Amino acid sequence: MHSMQTWEAITSRRNVRSYSDRPVSAGQLDQILEAGRRSPSSRNSQPWDFVLVTDRQQLQELSQVWVGAGHIAGSAATIALITAGEEQRRTGFDLGQVTMSIMLAAADLGIGSCHAGVGDQDACRRLLGLPADRSCAFLISLGYPADRPLAPIARPDRRPFDEIVHRGHW
Repeated sequence: MHSMQTWEAITSRRNVRSYSDRPVSAGQLDQILEAGRRSPSSRNSQPWDFVLVTDRQQLQELSQVWVGAGHIAGSAATIALITAGEEQRRTGFDLGQVTMSIMLAAADLGIGSCHAGVGDQDACRRLLGLPADRSCAFLISLGYPADRPLAPIARPDRRPFDEIVHRGHW
């Protein structure tokens, strides 16, 4: 099993929207889910549940719940991040942390990922069999990249370091 160092996973991770037909093993999916489970949360509230979807038809239908979720249809698996009730400010922060933990764990294994929002909560609830008091905050597609394997990106499309880093004051 391939594994990289943390920095390599961070610098290699990119949004992948096109996946190869190569399956992701159950063990790797469990490892990625475990990374999510271990994510930090405010007051250790762990305001999430995960629904793992690998069925091709269900992935196709799930890709229709948001205009930007088309990549889910071709993924090997997708993780739905489920929350209870209305999202609170700290819940949003917690969900960001769990999302990044999942994505970095995937990158560590050479597995690409991409997140999507959910516009049609009713359809999502129906597809995932969610109780009425639950909603799907994000979908994270997973799979091996179709175009090129994950590798450190030497020149990321990001604002320059010196433009965004301020030391001691603005």
